[in-house]
Amino acid sequence: MSLTDDQLTTLTVAGKDYDYYNIANLPGIDHLPYSLKVLVENLVRNIDGANITDNHVKALLEWDPNAQPSHEIQFTPSRVVMQDFTGVPCIVDLATMRDAVKELGGDPEVINPQVQSDMVIDHSVQIDKYGVADAVEQNMDIEYQRNGERYQFLRWGQQAFRNFRVVPPGTGIIHQVNIEYLAKVVMTKARENGHELAYLDSCVGTDSHTTTVNGLGVLGWGVGGIEAEAAMLGQPISMLVPRVVGFKLTGSIPEGVTATDVVLTITDMLRQHGVVGKFVEFYGDGIASVPLANRATIGNMGPEFGSTCGIFPIDGVTLDYLRLTGRSEEQIALVEAYAKANKLWGDTTDPNYVEPQYSEYLELDLGSVVPSIAGPKRPQDRIKLSESKEKFAATLPAYETDKTVQEPVSVSTDFRGDFDITNGDVAIASITSCTNTSNPSVMIAAGLIARNAHAKGLKPKPWVKTSLAPGSQVVADYLKAAGLQDDLDALGYQLVGFGCATCIGNSGPLLPEISEAINANDLTVTSVLSGNRNFEGRISPDVKMNYLASPPLVIVYALAGTMDFDFETQPLGTDADGNDVYLKDIWPTNAEVESVVNGTVSREMFLKDYASVFEGDRRWKGLDVPEGELFAWDENSTYVRKQTFFDGMKATPDPVENIHGARVLALLGDSVTTDHISPAGAFKASSPAGKYLTDRGVEPKNFNSYGSRRGNHEVMVRGTFGNIRLRNQLLASVGEEITPGGFTYDFLKGKPTTIFEASRDYIDHDVPLVVLAGKEYGTGSSRDWAAKGTVMLGVRAVITESFERIHRSNLIGMGVLPLQFPEGESYESLGLDGTETYDIDGVEELNNGSTPKTVHVTATHTDGAKTEFDAVVRIDTPGEADYYRNGGILQYVLRNLMR
Repeated sequence: MSLTDDQLTTLTVAGKDYDYYNIANLPGIDHLPYSLKVLVENLVRNIDGANITDNHVKALLEWDPNAQPSHEIQFTPSRVVMQDFTGVPCIVDLATMRDAVKELGGDPEVINPQVQSDMVIDHSVQIDKYGVADAVEQNMDIEYQRNGERYQFLRWGQQAFRNFRVVPPGTGIIHQVNIEYLAKVVMTKARENGHELAYLDSCVGTDSHTTTVNGLGVLGWGVGGIEAEAAMLGQPISMLVPRVVGFKLTGSIPEGVTATDVVLTITDMLRQHGVVGKFVEFYGDGIASVPLANRATIGNMGPEFGSTCGIFPIDGVTLDYLRLTGRSEEQIALVEAYAKANKLWGDTTDPNYVEPQYSEYLELDLGSVVPSIAGPKRPQDRIKLSESKEKFAATLPAYETDKTVQEPVSVSTDFRGDFDITNGDVAIASITSCTNTSNPSVMIAAGLIARNAHAKGLKPKPWVKTSLAPGSQVVADYLKAAGLQDDLDALGYQLVGFGCATCIGNSGPLLPEISEAINANDLTVTSVLSGNRNFEGRISPDVKMNYLASPPLVIVYALAGTMDFDFETQPLGTDADGNDVYLKDIWPTNAEVESVVNGTVSREMFLKDYASVFEGDRRWKGLDVPEGELFAWDENSTYVRKQTFFDGMKATPDPVENIHGARVLALLGDSVTTDHISPAGAFKASSPAGKYLTDRGVEPKNFNSYGSRRGNHEVMVRGTFGNIRLRNQLLASVGEEITPGGFTYDFLKGKPTTIFEASRDYIDHDVPLVVLAGKEYGTGSSRDWAAKGTVMLGVRAVITESFERIHRSNLIGMGVLPLQFPEGESYESLGLDGTETYDIDGVEELNNGSTPKTVHVTATHTDGAKTEFDAVVRIDTPGEADYYRNGGILQYVLRNLMR
């Protein structure tokens, strides 16, 4: 008998029996961090004797807090959440897999997500219209015009696949919908014996801020599309047992401080401490006084800390939030009983509570937090609000050039009248993003600021683009119920949409006259947003400096109109009697905020807004949707195309082969990230992707972005390795100038060209390709197309000094062989410059069911000389070997499902 059989027992809740895996009696469980107990339950429940064994559980129970991560385990998430940019390719692949099964003589219906998979369409709304009463309706109309093809496809998927649900546009942000509705904390499913199995909710998501759900005690984090597809299809995700950082919270938030100030402080602390690749877990007596919305705000910023997660345990606060957001009493009782039975209850006053052991410790007295912002380009660069003016003045010169005009520039507009703009002015002040719109305390505070400012006759400056994009319709309900939306409207903060908006760069255009003045005079203008990311170039192409702030501070900066402002000494304006009005005159007290929150945010709002969450509005229902188990691909579509991964696929895989006569497509340095490899953002008409679209009659103004066209592999492969900051050293090796971006040297034609065009030439002549690189290849978050694009360019192997773990795994998942130079060696030390041809022998040993530790590489130089070395094979688990033998994870799963 294995642990999976031994630990199965019964839990009775309110007279109903559930089967569950009891981990409470396992030796060593008591002192494990909450997050590792979650992993123990996950392993015990999913033991299969091959990829997951009793020994994996034993190793986790014997976890040494002081050890460095080395032990690999398989994590099997209970469900998957996706947003539409990264989720569309997943559904394209599933639809293509159905076609492949049909062509192989099987039943296409076998292709369905094996776990609950939900997509929230939240990344496509742009703020084209703002400051007008019907902005939200106008923006929704434009969104459907831009994205109709994608939405038709997703509507088809909604009715074609089991275990797949779509939350239509205009509903909310994925992470807010996740905590308010999708997350169960404890899930149930029917077993073959007729009983229901209760088990822990866990998830991975195709968006890095999936960690918002950590606030509910649900373990989850963001992954690339390939891992998400694997999880959807029931495959485990390989990970190292992490170090766990215990973060103790004490005290309470002082007057005038918001949850956003707390999270920016925690981000600053954890970045300084260093938590990349680690779990962060919040504990201590103080967490009982941290509201769930604040926990979610903190968990949300995990990617900004750099950690895998930022989790809180299950306790009474969790139950209160589940009740507020409309979960059933039966569900709430199950969560409480399950957590207590499995030693997952995090109430420090409980007599059975045992304080976990952690690898590292930090502590924050919430009473020490002060009002803060972060910027101008990284979320961890926190600035005390009291020092913001001087810090801005010190930073500004770095953004100015000899072309920057220092005097104010006059602008004349129909929409906002005539005014002057100058360096430091706030061009965008947006309340947006999952970080803060999921938190009623900061949203109500923003509404109260608007009420107080409106009463004093204050207005935002005319050059500020103001917008309010809540993360769920409940936010609009409680702002309206509190009578605060009228005051927000009066300040130009009308609703513009329910989606990610400004935080992901969908801030929409500035007024043309403002944009022209900025660019003609090289002005340095700023944005202030209540988001989580403020990287350079992310928010708007016209804006150089971006600052993160709480929703109330966003409005305050709109009133000030500039970052060059001291809120202590400078008035925001004057009232009707001519008296100066300062920030302290309009800032609400914590008690005022709490009173309005308690008086307006109700369970009934959540029940009403989520009652028909998957139905959508008249636009969604009115889409012309193809029916049937197979998707009717449109050959003329430039958004959604049938994938080519399964073309010519056989029911059983061909043996893997050695690689002979390979050429180097790219010769790259250290720290090449997946953002360098994967297509993102806008692209020019002169690029391969731009030419593809213009050849099909698409005007540049309608290119949209790589993100919106992720369902079309023809666009994406043309943008792979196309990042303007990529430098292919191969060009220098052949005596050519290095042109930044997607360029290489085509040895067949003997000339420089784009990486895409060279790859087509090599594919046409059956020449395999390799990529050579330095250390830390594949760090970054833009993961799925970094691996998909690589294989579609004809790359068979990537040889580096070291890999980022997930990208290495993703390359295998796409059938690309990850190899490492011998320890201490590099292509430079071996005298390689990319002009050689490459033979890789020993790969065929994988056909015997074993994985070679090394393969032999022979690089033949142009003069016939040879450099030989043994490259380390980075196929690290039996599951990865199966994926590679099948040509990729999707092919492996498809063949298994057909069996």
